[in-house]
Order: sequence, then structure tokens, then C-alpha cells
Amino acid sequence: MLDAFPDLAEIAARSRGLFPPPGPDLPERLRDALGVLDLRPAGVRVERRWTAGGLAGEELSWTVGFGPRTRAFLLRPRDAAGPLPGVVAMHCHAGMKWAGKDKIADGPEPPAPEVVRLRARLYDGLAYANELARRGFAVLAHDVFAWGSRRFPLDPAPDPGPEPGPSEADRYDRAARDHEHVLAKACTLLGTSFAGVLAAEDLAAAAYLRSRADIASVGTLGLSGGGARAALLGALDADIAAVAVAAMVTSFRDLREEHVAAHSWALFPPGLTRLADWPGVVAARAPAPLLVLYGTADPLFPLQGMRRAHRDITEAYRDAPGRYTGTFFDAPHRFDRPMQDAAFTWLADTLAARHD
Repeated sequence: MLDAFPDLAEIAARSRGLFPPPGPDLPERLRDALGVLDLRPAGVRVERRWTAGGLAGEELSWTVGFGPRTRAFLLRPRDAAGPLPGVVAMHCHAGMKWAGKDKIADGPEPPAPEVVRLRARLYDGLAYANELARRGFAVLAHDVFAWGSRRFPLDPAPDPGPEPGPSEADRYDRAARDHEHVLAKACTLLGTSFAGVLAAEDLAAAAYLRSRADIASVGTLGLSGGGARAALLGALDADIAAVAVAAMVTSFRDLREEHVAAHSWALFPPGLTRLADWPGVVAARAPAPLLVLYGTADPLFPLQGMRRAHRDITEAYRDAPGRYTGTFFDAPHRFDRPMQDAAFTWLADTLAARHD
């Protein structure tokens, strides 16, 4: 993991008991290790409604007790009748904190140029939350701590001019990248973690969606950092009916220095590896349904680690045949149309079966 000090990992593993086999109490211990806060959505408001592209949309807002109000989009088929299966769609990290939910969901206004650029790179140019809603789901996409409506009031570096330079959004994201180090330290000082605060807000969003009379069940889905959030939500909330994770599952023990450097503090909360390796966390919801999509050409994870993760999760589900699906795609770090089709079909089959 640290090439200049090759023996450090071995000594740490021996001294600190890293990557133990996860036990049945892992979700409870995980909640404590992450420092998950007790947050609830309060003062929920419908800010506006619209219809477009066969969908009915609501822009919602709520407070979790600190910071700006959370903004969210709830998308559903325009003429749907009766309760629908719900999905909490997690936006990715992707080094873009200027936008949150807008990275994966279209609201009443066109997406910003920076969002269009990101979608082209990661999502085949699609707003996947809208695509999923067209398949018959009620999809909630919300901003989370430090993103979009929940972002910090940072002062980005000025445009050097006079030639056209980076946009205000791009300059903000450069500042936010450096600020994440400060944010992670501050969360640790507060007895929580960056991942723990994100998980608390995601738990609140899932609780809101589940509370609606027009929702039949709730699953969750995400790419990359959004996939990590989906995995943690599934591990911490026993009422999540189905979890789909794209391009975010590998064994920590196989990571090298370049892989660690590429990821957010949200993936590395202090103390996590003394509870389990990452595949053990992802599989903590066993025997509840789980889908993992792996990209064999993903430069952010070693293929050896992805294959180890698949073996470990398969073993965790050995007494629940058919409840875990792991699929390998010849793809880089992205959630493209074939992967989206696989996830949407699996969610439809899984959430429908829950109510047969």
C-alpha cells in the first residue's frame, strides 16, 4: 500500500488486527465506528412541481438540524397509479461538490455545462435517476453534506483572466477538494467521521421516502462514492429492500498507494478496517438482496481486489442463493447504459418480488 515502507502494512495488520471476519453484530459496530449521527428530516416542503418527459417531479426540501436545507428531487412516472417501489439514488463524488443531485437527476431546468460534461464521462450522458423513474420507480435524489445545496461557502481562487478560464463551479470544486481534508479532520474531532455524517443524512432521506403513502418499498443505488453510500445505507438500515452498487467494491487489502490517493475520505473512516474488509461491510446486509457491478478496466481499483471481493461476498451469501449478484463488465470507472440496464432490471425484479 505504501511502496516506500513495504513492511508497514504487515506490521499494522499484525498489531491492530486488521480485516477480521465480520460477525453478525457488524452493522451495530459499524454504526458506532462511523459515528453515525441521529438525524431526521424535519420541516419537509414541496418547493415546486413540474412534468416533463413523461415524468412528474417534485423539488423537496427539509432540514436535518444543521446547515442549509437539503434539496431533493422526487421523480415518478406521470400517470402512475398506486404505491410505487422507491429508490434512493445516490449522487457520486467525482471531485464535483458544486452539484449533488443534479449530477444524476434532471429537474425543471437544463443541467449546467459542468454537469453535462460529468454525465458524458460517467453516465453515458444520461440523468440515470430520470431513466430509472421511467421504468416505474419513484426515485429520490438528494444533496448530501458538502454537496449542492449542502455545500460549504468556500472562496474559490479568482479567475486569472483575461483569457477565459475555469468556470466558477470548476474553481469551487478545486477549493472543495482541498477543504475535504479539513472537513474529515473536523468530523473526527466531533466524534464522528465524514462517512458517518453522509450515512446519517442518507438514513434520513431513506426514512422520509419510506414514510410516504405512495411508496411501497425502498431500495438504493449509486456509482462510485454514491455506491459506497448505498452500501453503507444497506448495511445500517435493515428496511432497505435492495442495494445496487456500481464501481465501488474491492478488497481494501489489495489497494496500492495510487488507489488510496484516488479516493475520498468518505471511503476511509478511521477504525473501519478493524471491523472488516470493505467486502464484509458491503455484505453485512446478507441475506438481503445485493447487486454489485464491477468494471474490469476500472483504474481506481485493482482487478485482484475486485475478484477477491466477489469471492468474499459470494461466501457471505452462501446460505442465501440467488440473493447476491455480482457482474463483471469490461468497463472503466463509470455507470454506463449497459450497467444501468442491468441495475434497473435487477431492481425491478427484486423489488417486485418483495411484494408478490
